[in-house]
Amino acid sequence: ELMRKKAIMVLHRFHQLSSGCIDHIVDKIRRCLCDRDPSVMGATVCLLHDLAVVSPSKFKDLIPSFVSILKQITEHRLPREYDYHRMPAPWITVRLLRLLGILGQGDQAASEGSYEMLLDVMRRADTGINVGYAVMYECVRTVTRIYPNATLLDTAAGNIARFIKSENHNLKYLGITALAEIVKDHPKYAAEHQLAVIECLEDPDETLRRKTLDLLYRMVNPVNVEFIVSKLLSFLADTSDEFLRAELVARITSSAERFAPSNTWYVQTVTRVLEIAGDLVQPEAAVNLMVLIAEGSGDAETDIELRCESVVHLAELLVMETDEESETVAMPSLLLQIIAWVLGEYGALIAETDMAEECPLPKLIDRLCAIAERPSVDSDTRAHLITALLKLSAQCGVCSSHTAAVVETFSRSQSLNVQQRCFEFTALLSQASLMQIVLPVDASCEDLEEDGSMNFLNNFVAQAAAKGASPYSPPTKDDDLDYSETSPQNDQLKYSAYAAPEKTNIVAPTPDLGSATLTAVPPPITSKKANAIGGSLGAAQGPWGAAPPKVPDPTPTPVVSAPVQVVEVTNTPLPTQSPVPVSDEPRELSDREKEAAMLFGGVSTTTDTKKSSRRTANKPPASKPVANQPVSAVTTPIIQQQQPVPAPVYEDLLGFDMPVSDAPPPQSAPVMDIFSMSDLSTVSPSQPPPVPSVAAVTPNSDPFMIAGLGTQPNSFVPLIPLVLTTPAFGGKWTGLASSETRVTVPISVPFQSPERFGRLASEQAGLHVIEIIAATMEVILSGSSSSGVLVCLHTKIMAGSGSATFTVRSADKQLSESLCDFLTKAVV
Repeated sequence: ELMRKKAIMVLHRFHQLSSGCIDHIVDKIRRCLCDRDPSVMGATVCLLHDLAVVSPSKFKDLIPSFVSILKQITEHRLPREYDYHRMPAPWITVRLLRLLGILGQGDQAASEGSYEMLLDVMRRADTGINVGYAVMYECVRTVTRIYPNATLLDTAAGNIARFIKSENHNLKYLGITALAEIVKDHPKYAAEHQLAVIECLEDPDETLRRKTLDLLYRMVNPVNVEFIVSKLLSFLADTSDEFLRAELVARITSSAERFAPSNTWYVQTVTRVLEIAGDLVQPEAAVNLMVLIAEGSGDAETDIELRCESVVHLAELLVMETDEESETVAMPSLLLQIIAWVLGEYGALIAETDMAEECPLPKLIDRLCAIAERPSVDSDTRAHLITALLKLSAQCGVCSSHTAAVVETFSRSQSLNVQQRCFEFTALLSQASLMQIVLPVDASCEDLEEDGSMNFLNNFVAQAAAKGASPYSPPTKDDDLDYSETSPQNDQLKYSAYAAPEKTNIVAPTPDLGSATLTAVPPPITSKKANAIGGSLGAAQGPWGAAPPKVPDPTPTPVVSAPVQVVEVTNTPLPTQSPVPVSDEPRELSDREKEAAMLFGGVSTTTDTKKSSRRTANKPPASKPVANQPVSAVTTPIIQQQQPVPAPVYEDLLGFDMPVSDAPPPQSAPVMDIFSMSDLSTVSPSQPPPVPSVAAVTPNSDPFMIAGLGTQPNSFVPLIPLVLTTPAFGGKWTGLASSETRVTVPISVPFQSPERFGRLASEQAGLHVIEIIAATMEVILSGSSSSGVLVCLHTKIMAGSGSATFTVRSADKQLSESLCDFLTKAVV
């Protein structure tokens, strides 16, 4: 046993060094899962976990075996030396739970087999000791990763509540981390922990406050964005950790751009971030701020008001900076450049504000000159300041003595950029009327007209020619050394494709099937034994289940699994919930409860939400809520209380007392509730296994229809799959360009995966999936009606906005509209 265990560990190390070096012996590794020794099995589970992270689709058939092993571990079927504080094999349990989370992510069929086992593990792990808390936390993470189930989510939320309400900081940390996991897709579960989250924000433990800030960022929405951003800004001002500051700056700017309630708030927020940590702000954020001030929202009065408020706000910052008599500049360079640009473009608007008496335009120019003269200012910022002085001088119609002295001083600068701007300033000062024409007020968004013929240079050319200059001679092909006089084919580009290489291998003759033929897609082959791993390995039996099959390698789908730390804490009993008397009399909310109401305003389904009124210039909105629906931070799939598919009958993996039956299960059996927590070991293998209480599954059945998550329209007749290649599809798509039907509809989360949508269209609409382009979230499909009418479908999924665009091309317009209506109802 020790040698087999060490061999598995060596293979694990080989995989860590080079992920593809053990692919040829994966079948043998799968057999090691059946080893009688639990240590060999545990080492194999660790190796299979890392293999499943790289390619989860290859190991989905092992889910029944993993569930069976997990069941026997929780029932104390392993030797006592694997127990830790009365918890059976907790480290193997944690690894198995992570495996189930990886393999069941976004897959309803793969997830349903583990529902009951997860409930059982959470119930048994509630022992009040540290290792039990670790197993409970891992169960919660697995529940949030697999296909959602209402019962499991409610149980996980209850465990999270117990963690958060604990007096132990380590358990609170686990609760906040788990709440951040569940709130990504199900924000409603965070509403009941309002006061606890506010307490964690004010906790002196910095680690707990950091994790709470991460939770707040995941919960941000248009209603609570102002409160959450204020908390993030407060934490940014207090912390000195550069890595945390960079992360906070990115989160604040992202939240402000996505959910800003107004343009004024956005300008003040970004300016505050620049003031606190301007060296960590990306230049794109500064550009977006200047573009917003310049372009505005399209309403003239609103835009003027925004520019006046921006000028006043930035002028106040400039006054605060120049009031301190120092040779250094405390303000970040990026913020100084924004101040220079805004005041240079719209500084004259200060006369229309309340700040006109305190800081008139001439005084504002003097303060800009004072900043430009400081030696600590870098050359790029000084260039922005000189340009701002030039624009303000053009607006005033006169150049102050202070400005002229600054321009004279820096005309001898070592920076060519600064020196050139000073010379241009001097040249324009000699022609004041020309300077006002070249630099008009509020012309940053105007399009510049270009003179392609450059006729304004004719006088210069004529003067040069009169002095004996040679006329311009355009370059010829003889000047290019790449051209050969003996090769006339080089005179032009080659646009024709290269000839295809000839196939030299010998292939077996195939019958001529003609062009694209109409073929029906066969139904998927299902396994006769749900809890065995059978297959080509025959009846090779082992203590951990039947030997795994030798399956062909499907196309790998990489899944990134973030490492999870199991926190070791002191044994602390979790608090018990006691009934609280309810009073009918209204009471005044405390300050902490008011903050909680501001924070969770957008989470509750009964709170009125407000939309962001800020216009993001030259940038599409990050998210668009569906019409006539309340704004929510995260789009969640609709979860209905349902009876999940029961787990299969488990074999005795340790070989104790329970006979193993190889007979195939019958096709029908009475319905059993898998959440009744009954002991599965009492089910005899000779008895027929339970079946779901839904309709029988046929090859063309939709799992979401079975689960009650969709509707089945009756007016659409499924098509006949038409097998085409991508080039053939492109030719037929071009030929049907004149008859196109296009609709954009909201799409629910389960169908925002191109693979899941392709399966839906194939099983319910009868379309053939030609190609799935995962990088751009596109799917192309083809089919034919019973009368032979060709149908081509292109689907573009936009997960960010929760919508999809269906483009159907067919000679039958009614058939195209009917297909669009069917898909619209199926994916909502």
